[in-house]
Amino acid sequence: MDYRFQWLDSLDSGRFPERDYIELCDRTPQASPFNHLGWLRAAERTLAPDQGLQVLLAWNGTRLALCLPLLVCRERKLGLRWTVLHHLGYPLADRIALLCELDDDGLRAARRHIHTHLPHALLQLNEVEDNGQQRRLFQQWAGFSSTHEQRPCCNVPVHRISDADLQEPSGDVRYKLRRARKRCASIGAQVRRVVPDAASIAALLDTLADVEHRSWKGDEGVGIFSGDARQLWIRQGFSALAAAGLVRVVMLELDGRCLSYRLGLLHQDRLYDYNLAFLPEHAELGIGRLLLDEWIRWGLEEGWQWIDASRVSFSGSGHQLHERMTDFVEQQRWSFYSRRPDGLALGLAYRTWRRVKAWRRAVAAKRSGKGGLPCPAK
Repeated sequence: MDYRFQWLDSLDSGRFPERDYIELCDRTPQASPFNHLGWLRAAERTLAPDQGLQVLLAWNGTRLALCLPLLVCRERKLGLRWTVLHHLGYPLADRIALLCELDDDGLRAARRHIHTHLPHALLQLNEVEDNGQQRRLFQQWAGFSSTHEQRPCCNVPVHRISDADLQEPSGDVRYKLRRARKRCASIGAQVRRVVPDAASIAALLDTLADVEHRSWKGDEGVGIFSGDARQLWIRQGFSALAAAGLVRVVMLELDGRCLSYRLGLLHQDRLYDYNLAFLPEHAELGIGRLLLDEWIRWGLEEGWQWIDASRVSFSGSGHQLHERMTDFVEQQRWSFYSRRPDGLALGLAYRTWRRVKAWRRAVAAKRSGKGGLPCPAK
């Protein structure tokens, strides 16, 4: 099929086909709130001075068949700086879909356009699902690479809302929920649901940011409101998402003061549980589990289909949805090293490092009497 390719340097200009993008997003089953144009535009507005944006569009006649906004940055690896491409939204997007309806010839042409227009050592796509159209794209692009890697980022627990949720959960979860409710009731704390709009989101984000700053996330500087650039992105992005009716919050309050919250995004009857924070002096209340149960109750009342943890740690995840999960979503990171000299060098260095790391692991296992074989790099 004959496609027309086009490069733009902004999602915010009058040249960007906003309506066509929204239609392409609606046609993509894996699309998430982090593909929302308002979220991506907020990401663009908060780019660092050493970062750039290039947007690849592909047209099939008058129909938009591809939109790939690529973040261009210089990253330090192995003591040197390399040109690396990410999908716009990295690293705050929990799950993204590649908005692509190209056939095999179109995928090959798109990769050639990226190589020609954006010379790079590494194209890395984080937090993507490996299924359907996206799998075909990854496999095609792997063939254009000097080295490629498909690596799990995390297994995200999800809970399918059903009539079974009309009853209390069984076992240890039931005991912990009842204890949390009693402790909250003993001090007069109450759960409140919030659906902010464009007018109310700013004040709400002020409240959530204050709780996070006083939590362990604020102390360690790892929260979504940590740092001026990140906070500006979150505020602008969630303002756009709230204006679209996608933001949901459950809060535990005492005398009008927020003790804890869960911040979520509702998209196509799937609630993405994006962020949690609580005041450390009330940690013993068991608030997180109580608010997660409130998500499920809210979903039952409004007909949501899924509660989705959105993103968790690769190993040792402590997300409380693990206790009630009915399935999981595997998110992956695909790395494509180019055939340019810098891509060849970085890919070779990475393969060598992987082999050395696997060899060391095998030697350590052998010394401990556990045995083990090295895991070959792709």
